[in-house]
Amino acid sequence: MNMLSQHWNKIAYSCAAAFAGLSSAAAYAVNDLPGGPSVRQLNLHAPATKLAEEQIYLHWFMMIICLVIFVAVFGVMFYSIWKHRKSLGHKPATFHESVKVEIAWTLVPFIIVIFMAIPATKTVIAQKDTSNADLTIKATGYQWRWGYDYLKGEGEGISYISSLDNEHRVLSNSGAKGATPDDYLLKVDNPLVVPVGKKIRIITTSSDVIHAFAVPSFGIKQDAIPGFVRDTHFRAERTGDFYGQCQELCGKEHAYMPIHVKVLSEADFAAWVQKKKSQAPAAEDKKTAAAGTEQVAQAAAPVQK
Repeated sequence: MNMLSQHWNKIAYSCAAAFAGLSSAAAYAVNDLPGGPSVRQLNLHAPATKLAEEQIYLHWFMMIICLVIFVAVFGVMFYSIWKHRKSLGHKPATFHESVKVEIAWTLVPFIIVIFMAIPATKTVIAQKDTSNADLTIKATGYQWRWGYDYLKGEGEGISYISSLDNEHRVLSNSGAKGATPDDYLLKVDNPLVVPVGKKIRIITTSSDVIHAFAVPSFGIKQDAIPGFVRDTHFRAERTGDFYGQCQELCGKEHAYMPIHVKVLSEADFAAWVQKKKSQAPAAEDKKTAAAGTEQVAQAAAPVQK
């Protein structure tokens, strides 16, 4: 009796611990992040571009076709097994090499594949069409940050590095104890800034290992390969903040390489460009002054004989 009582006490203790864990997790649960992941998300990210909308349509289109094929094939199979079972006196047919059957099971899958290939091909071609871009930006992957260079269009000449926000890194190093922000490990110090309604071409490359530039809400993912140049594009249809991450395993801090794209109105983007360009001469002056100070220090240093 005592052993039975101890057994049930263990079960009760385990249930209480599990409930406490669930309660603790609920207390620190994050909320949906607009432009990023959602809590208990099952579908693709909410689209912010026409391309992402086409991908979602294609996803459900293919899913429905596969489901219909699955139900039809297994429905006919199980119906045939049950309806024509041996216990009812049915005997298997003895025909072979039926031309009609062979033509049918060749043509039907061929027609289905063509029916699926047409919209898929249109979407893939749209993904690869990076021509006539309004703005061209090079995204260079480093371990473990992104470098952005505005090569063509408004903002040409702007260049900066985007890294994980230091507060989030400290929070991660401490085990992410307590409440975590909704954009946990997605916040950066310098987001990529682009205008709304403009075609943005992203040229990807890397300085060390293979990375991948991916923003699910835009429907883009392009590998960044050392020594190679690849490209992708998007046209954001609404302003806001959109998030992604490097999607190629690139080393021990792969999880700390987020992508934050801030989409602004044309007026706000123009103001951001002017602000960024006005900061560039000051930064260059500081760099020149630091170099001059170093040269003076080297000249003043005693020469050892």
